[in-house]
Amino acid sequence: MDQPKLERLLRIMQLMTDKSRKYTIGELSEILDISPRSVYRYIDTFQSVGFIVNKDDNKVWFAKESKHFKTIADLAYFTEEEAYILKRAIESIDGTNPAIAGIKSKLYSIYDFKRVAEVVVHKGQSRVVNVILDSIAGENQVILKNYRSAHSSAISDRLVEPIGFGINMVDVLCYELASDSCKFYKVSRIEEAIATGSSFRYKDRHKSIKTDLFRFSGTDHLPIKLKLSMLAANLLMEEFPLSEKRVKRISDNEYIFEDFVCSFEGVGRFVLGLCNEVEVLESNDFLMFLNKKRENSKF
Repeated sequence: MDQPKLERLLRIMQLMTDKSRKYTIGELSEILDISPRSVYRYIDTFQSVGFIVNKDDNKVWFAKESKHFKTIADLAYFTEEEAYILKRAIESIDGTNPAIAGIKSKLYSIYDFKRVAEVVVHKGQSRVVNVILDSIAGENQVILKNYRSAHSSAISDRLVEPIGFGINMVDVLCYELASDSCKFYKVSRIEEAIATGSSFRYKDRHKSIKTDLFRFSGTDHLPIKLKLSMLAANLLMEEFPLSEKRVKRISDNEYIFEDFVCSFEGVGRFVLGLCNEVEVLESNDFLMFLNKKRENSKF
């Protein structure tokens, strides 16, 4: 069986074991971009190996008593939101690995992430997000129409190659052709995203998005070194479990935490919340960041 047919079989399997909704033959035909007759043929294939198909009000789905149903629906089934989160995690890994590219391709072929955008982003922004998601998947350039820059106060169109979204899809990292650089763009400042249909031309210049253990995403690599009390060390490891590998015990009440972060915001919140339990050993830039936060405090 060739790959497109296999992918459609997997897609039908996912849709017909969907616990949240049931589909008609017409809906399956539209989602898979094949004829209703082809959908019936795929369903016949499943029935021939022991699946039982229920039908009601023109909708079709696999009965729970079907052979292998538990294996597929309960053990190997992802909700669309779960699959989307998995995709986001995969996109944070080095994209040059061919295995990662293969996994992403399979996820895109089986799941439709457009409905997830309706939940993740603010109302009115889902159309922009969906166009960008499709362009990331298809590796196509996009025009960010009437982007409102906070730095220059200018409103202009930006031709970009989108790389990936940050946390909660608030911003998106793109390679901008005009400036020959990778930048984050706030989704809320994009009036419209227009797919150009043109493939990526500068993929070798794309930067990868990293997420630090404080759950902030970015492309920066900022050094941090802190001396923690026992209280601060315990709270750090409880709230951010991945930090445990970066914490070293010096004495009963002294611990050293050392790592790199993508942004000072996350670690800054932690330090300012425990200012009497933490000493900043590195870096000077981080100290300047904290001092500015204190100066602008309303307390």
